[in-house]
Amino acid sequence: MHFTHPGYLNLTRWVVGCRSFGVGLSNRSSKTRTDSHDSELVVKIVNTYDMTRVTYLRDQSRPVKHVSWDHSGSNLAVSCSDGMVYVYSLSSEEPKLVKRLDGLIKIMETDSQASSKVIWHPDGRAIAAPTPTKTIQVVSRSDWSNQRTFQGDGRGDITAASWSPNGALLATASEDLSITLWNTKTQQPVLKFDSDREPVLALAWHPTENLLSYTTNDGELYMHTGVVPQGYASLLQKTLVPAPFLNEPAEGASKTLVNGGARPGAQRRAGTPDSLDDILGDDGLSENGDPFIVDDDGAGYVEQVNVNGKRPGAHVQYPPSKRPQQYGSARWQPRLHDPFQPGSTPWRGNRRYLCLNLTGFIWTVDQDTHHTVTVEFYDRAAHRDFHFTDPFLYDKACLGEHGAAFSCPSSDQHPSLVYFRPHETWTSRTDWRTQLPTGEEVTSLSLSTSFVVVTTSKGYVRVYTLYGLPFRVYRQKSTPAVACASWRDYVLTIGNGPIGGDGTAKLVYTIENVKRDEVCQSEDIIPLPDQSELQSVFWSDRGDPCIYDSEGVLLVCLHWRTPGQSKWVPLLDTSQLDRLASGRKEEIYWPVAVAMNKFHCIILKGGEKYPYFPRPLLSDFEFKVPVTARDEENQDEAEESDAQKLEEQYVRNSVLLSLQDDLVNNTNATHAQKTEAAQRENEVDKVLLQLLAAECREGEERGMKALEMVSLMRDRSGKMLEAAVRIAARFERDVLGEKISALAERRLVGLADEEEEL
Repeated sequence: MHFTHPGYLNLTRWVVGCRSFGVGLSNRSSKTRTDSHDSELVVKIVNTYDMTRVTYLRDQSRPVKHVSWDHSGSNLAVSCSDGMVYVYSLSSEEPKLVKRLDGLIKIMETDSQASSKVIWHPDGRAIAAPTPTKTIQVVSRSDWSNQRTFQGDGRGDITAASWSPNGALLATASEDLSITLWNTKTQQPVLKFDSDREPVLALAWHPTENLLSYTTNDGELYMHTGVVPQGYASLLQKTLVPAPFLNEPAEGASKTLVNGGARPGAQRRAGTPDSLDDILGDDGLSENGDPFIVDDDGAGYVEQVNVNGKRPGAHVQYPPSKRPQQYGSARWQPRLHDPFQPGSTPWRGNRRYLCLNLTGFIWTVDQDTHHTVTVEFYDRAAHRDFHFTDPFLYDKACLGEHGAAFSCPSSDQHPSLVYFRPHETWTSRTDWRTQLPTGEEVTSLSLSTSFVVVTTSKGYVRVYTLYGLPFRVYRQKSTPAVACASWRDYVLTIGNGPIGGDGTAKLVYTIENVKRDEVCQSEDIIPLPDQSELQSVFWSDRGDPCIYDSEGVLLVCLHWRTPGQSKWVPLLDTSQLDRLASGRKEEIYWPVAVAMNKFHCIILKGGEKYPYFPRPLLSDFEFKVPVTARDEENQDEAEESDAQKLEEQYVRNSVLLSLQDDLVNNTNATHAQKTEAAQRENEVDKVLLQLLAAECREGEERGMKALEMVSLMRDRSGKMLEAAVRIAARFERDVLGEKISALAERRLVGLADEEEEL
């Protein structure tokens, strides 16, 4: 059936099935096809050359709504009805789950006409998808961070979207029957028109011509020739346009150029057929190319201009251009760490945890127009639970002994806010709220018994007293900020530092006493292995900084009160726990706190990465320093295991002793803290005595190592050395006993200390 429509050609009516399903053909020689049905959770990949070769993707927990291949045919994105996006790599025989994105797309039924399909940018660096806020969000594939956003009028959900073949244009369709064409560099619409009578469900560009095809909900196919206006048609003739990233300048932005470049503020006509960029191409005076005229021989025939378009003085030195260096046609960009809030989880469905610690937990529920926030405590005798309606949509929170702190992003109605609610008060004013300057967002939030600390998108660290007095404001050296944590008067901030050899920024930390305005550690690097990420940062109950990485290793910072002397020491490697030794259990651990010389966490099973509802129970593990691996092949496995346990005890007790000594030597320590330090020193010597006995049992040939153990004893009273002499006598190690007695005599008169100093 053919009919005429103004501006449309070749309008043909098709009849399509109405059941919801996802299907896609890859571009990899058209060898594979994917299928998913609305009642199934499994995605089936079929080799179209050999129909018997089928691969299944089974990680989805809810029905699949869309599937989409990238342009290379080696990656697949699966959009599910629960708002999750699963990204798979199919470059090998076995599919690999690369990333699971939560909160990017909207939760919807599989038969909904709204779209949640991921569209891959032609340059392969980014993906984009419709969001719950009726926008198109671009996401970087390198670190999965949010980049630029295509903001619509918000009158209807996105029903379809498609990049042009070169990535210069983006076509989107909405439930309000409108179709919009966007300039991807400026994220501004170039054309908007209405479809026929039904919402558009699919869009497709012609690979070479100015033609856009789309299908509507009533089964009609439209082919729109000359869809891009004449003034913007040159955009389709450009070579591959990079994906719109935040740290890349948009088209039309003012630039400071030399050797004949335009002055700042000079605006060029974007996309006109006679524009200079289109005439000269990438090799001319274009936005992505080098200057047309280059003074390569130093003759001086090209005049340099400054930012005001004037010739600078010969004696003036100007900084290098901040424009990223170009290698070929691609721009190199360093990989930065995204900010995160310790103890919080991403959205799953309509709820998420804002805070999880040993005091309690805070969780929020999205009610479309507002949120509802619940604060619950483990010790209900000390504090009462409370619940409130949240019109500000708080996205970060901290819970402490004296109160709860919240923050929210800016909106059309208000700037970014910081809110504090104390648990107890003896005045009529119970809480306080403050606004951040316009354009400044909260990146992380922390709470101690003394201060509320906020790091912002402008690089500031803002410190408030518990009752709302601005105490300090300073700019963080390492930006962009990543996270922060507080304990009493101390603040630990983490940010992006120098770029490593792999192109990823190193994480650096600073520890300050904000009350005394003293810096303990300044811009030191956090030691993370390659391909590892920082998962959480917090302070122990004794006041020591701790971090937990994505490999499941818990580390504590030693000597952090002494500038330049800090080091990160592992307290526990969860991958070496005895419960995982059999290999039958697959579980990971969500860090919560370090308290009472234990690691408190939440055990996650079944491939889960974040805690969910109902609230999981807390578990705790004893510290176990990763000293050595199990030796399963050793015939004397039992004896070797005992020796390994003693060695680990010695290292662990030495670490705990160092932490206690730092506390006693650098603070106004109490009698109980000094007593505990003496007890820990005694525990270290007892472990050395046990190791000495094990060495004496092995024979006289272990005498050198046995004497070395005795020399490491910290006791100066002589009691431990006397016990060592008795152990040597018990095993008839006479020579060893004589050397231990000689060491005791030298230490008694102070000669041993002098030898150690030398």
